[in-house]
Amino acid sequence: MSETPVPRDPGRDENLPGVPVGSGERPRLGSPDWRLVPQSPDWDQAYLAAIAGDEDPGDPDEYEDPDNAPPPGLGDAELEALLAGAREETAARARAAGEAARLGHTAVLAAVAAEVSGRRGPGMPGSAQRLPGEEPSPAAGFGSGQPLDVALPGAVLGSFLEGAAGEDDRYAGACDDELLGVIGAWDRQEAHASAAKHAAVAEFIRRRPASAVAGAAQLPEGWHEFAGRELGAVLGCSAGAAEALLGLAWDLAVNLPGTRAAFRAGILSRDKAAVIAAATALLDPAEARAAEAMVLGRAGSLTGGGLRAATGRAVLEVNPAKAQKRREHAAARTRVERWAEDSGNAGLAGRELPPAEVLAADQRVTAWARQLRRAGLDGGMDALRARAYLDILLGIDSRPRPGRPGGAPGRDRDGGTGPDGDGGPGPDACGGHPPGRDRDGDPGPRGPGAPAPDGGPLCGVIPPGFAGRVTLTIPEATVTRRAGRPGELAGLGPIDPGLARDLAAAAARNPRSTWCVTVTDRHGHAIGHGCARPAPASPTKRHKPGTSGGPDPPGPPRFTLTPADQPGPPGGYGTWRFCTGIPGQRDLLIEIGPIPAGDCDHRHQANGHDPGVMLRHLAQVRHAMCTGPGCRRPSARCDFEHNIPYEAGGRTCLCNGNPKCRHDHRLKQDPRWSAEQLPTGEVRWTTPSGRQYVTEPTRYPI
Repeated sequence: MSETPVPRDPGRDENLPGVPVGSGERPRLGSPDWRLVPQSPDWDQAYLAAIAGDEDPGDPDEYEDPDNAPPPGLGDAELEALLAGAREETAARARAAGEAARLGHTAVLAAVAAEVSGRRGPGMPGSAQRLPGEEPSPAAGFGSGQPLDVALPGAVLGSFLEGAAGEDDRYAGACDDELLGVIGAWDRQEAHASAAKHAAVAEFIRRRPASAVAGAAQLPEGWHEFAGRELGAVLGCSAGAAEALLGLAWDLAVNLPGTRAAFRAGILSRDKAAVIAAATALLDPAEARAAEAMVLGRAGSLTGGGLRAATGRAVLEVNPAKAQKRREHAAARTRVERWAEDSGNAGLAGRELPPAEVLAADQRVTAWARQLRRAGLDGGMDALRARAYLDILLGIDSRPRPGRPGGAPGRDRDGGTGPDGDGGPGPDACGGHPPGRDRDGDPGPRGPGAPAPDGGPLCGVIPPGFAGRVTLTIPEATVTRRAGRPGELAGLGPIDPGLARDLAAAAARNPRSTWCVTVTDRHGHAIGHGCARPAPASPTKRHKPGTSGGPDPPGPPRFTLTPADQPGPPGGYGTWRFCTGIPGQRDLLIEIGPIPAGDCDHRHQANGHDPGVMLRHLAQVRHAMCTGPGCRRPSARCDFEHNIPYEAGGRTCLCNGNPKCRHDHRLKQDPRWSAEQLPTGEVRWTTPSGRQYVTEPTRYPI
């Protein structure tokens, strides 16, 4: 395509394309006299060569070089003054950078510059503010706040990227900030090219329809059965991979126009587009568009796991009944899979299993792994859990025999390792749970250093059943059956309302389960929280909801949450009475206090370095996962990390502490990185290049 002014009737014997019509003044770009003219066969090479031979170059002193013309409105003197000011600004910045490097403040200054310029994160809009000064690096336009750092992908951005790379792809002269901007631009460019490829695949579907009837987006309802073979042959991939490509192209064109646009704009990668398409596959087009609209605003900045959870929650909110039917249908395909690992080892896993039983099995594996660790078996927790997994499946005991060196398990030739080397107990060898163990398999009064009980993992050391020790988050309207909103299960993600109620009922039957209530704002961020405690015993039996007196009818628990006639904590949300409806269980009282989202009153501050139980719990409620950038480790397995170190005068308080896994705890202590906890509970990270990223508090189901 060429961008030239065109007369009404262009031709070889009349005014040539590119020659203005009229007074001789060149029309401004974008005026009605300008339009794009496609190249045509008439523009043959011989004709263009003839035109070039007849052109008069004119007097070079009479016309200015358009590439070196001064900005409009500036004469030579003004232009020279502008350039001098730019050079002076560049020299001043160079002196400041040298002094900052000498003092070790480079990252700090970069962070300030990033904050001022409105730096973008992945998939987020940013500032295209131009900063004064001359930049020697060909990648200068990709620095924070520069136009190319937020430029849309396409041919123009690609040309700048090629120029910045240089002939050797070493990006000579580019600083760290500019190099990261280049990487982000290449990522947008890659997504843009992939989106264009999927658009071409959608056109291929139109040409290989399974039927002649065209549906939405002028696409057939399906493609020919051999289309995958044809596409796979040209791409050098399997028919299954080609079918996945066809499916994603169809979903983007028919069901997910917003995702397709974000994909083409470089905001979403191909993998993220596939996550949204897979999660919304059970919905009709209107429902799929409603679900994608709930996540597209932050999809670019979420990790793959975070986007999968957010999209799954959106699907559950749009049509929870379909999500439940999908789960029930998939349960019919439950199976155990084994496979060969690339390393030469093997893998074994169960698929499409009941979630409650999976949780119970996982807890049992962990409990036996702790037994193996206390008995002295070598290895980290991952290796011990794998050993415990096999012990439970095979009915063996891998605890080391007394006196065997190196903590090696005392397994005999048949695989058994009972205390007397007799092969260990079988699946039904014994029952009950031994003295000194509580019902969750945790250490009892014997203490962690005491000898492990006799018998293997199937001898009642770890009791079966759902222990109610995982975090189940369920909206109050769902648990009380006033609405059907999705819940969330730590370690599994969003769950449909039916499963959430079933798990809540299972937890209610276990007297060791604990209950909390969290109040959220409209975004799902926690702003209040309270933990349940038993209500004072009533001298007379209180009337149970839903009955007219007498014993309660059999059936599932009937949860109620009602205001109590007691004041709540100052600034909080009152005191509430929670009832499971199970005969014999006492009601619970829940005092809901505030979680600060601004000024903190330090009501839960600890006097020393270590947080109290409630302070640690509230920090884990506000951030259910590690606050490190992109980290999804559960906060229950994280450190309570002081934003301002305790040794430097920092408070042990909710306003100065948040959960970080050990890796990200060490990351914050790296002098090249910094993390700042904001009053809202967000944590702003500054990387060594000066770019900044914010992790927000957990968004709970609402």
